[in-house]
Amino acid sequence: MSGSQAYWSLLQHSQVNWILDLAYNLTRLLSNNRTILTSVEKASKVVFALKNYARFDASEEKQLAQVQDGLETVLEIYHNQIKQNIEVVRNYQDIPEILCYPDELIQVWTNLIHNGIQAMKTGGTLTLTTTLENEGIKVEVSDSGSGIPPEIKEKIFEAFFTTKSTGEGSGLGLHISKKIIDKHQGKINVDSQPGQTKFTIWLPVNK
Repeated sequence: MSGSQAYWSLLQHSQVNWILDLAYNLTRLLSNNRTILTSVEKASKVVFALKNYARFDASEEKQLAQVQDGLETVLEIYHNQIKQNIEVVRNYQDIPEILCYPDELIQVWTNLIHNGIQAMKTGGTLTLTTTLENEGIKVEVSDSGSGIPPEIKEKIFEAFFTTKSTGEGSGLGLHISKKIIDKHQGKINVDSQPGQTKFTIWLPVNK
């Protein structure tokens, strides 16, 4: 029996409506499963980010720490991704330790470096700079990616705002980063154009 004959026989079957309904429901079930899996993945990332968000308010006392140590920790975490096609430039000035919440600052460096890596999918340069400025420490995280469109630049620190595809981001990374920097009485700004996005963080040196 040819394919067209089998198809015609199927259409003439006494239970054709039931068969078509079954085929439709199976197709929709597969589609729904993909949607559910995507939603679960998205939700898990939001929950993880919210747990981090809640955790930094419950941190212990500040500790003396070297900012550059935190940056290097994050670079080590992303070593496998970076080594493929990204050059890392370190412009580290001799800076003092600061009184801070080190684990929380690592969350900030993680978000910024991770975003920089994702912005350079075909490769590029990640530049980390630390300097002394106005009785504080200035940290710059710069990437050579496509840049942030001007129309969304003012929204990137808002909670749940993201330009990433469903399941790829929680939209909380930069919002949490700003909260952490605010908690340190610091500042965070971004300057972006095609070919360069630079986040600048200033943290006070506690005397």
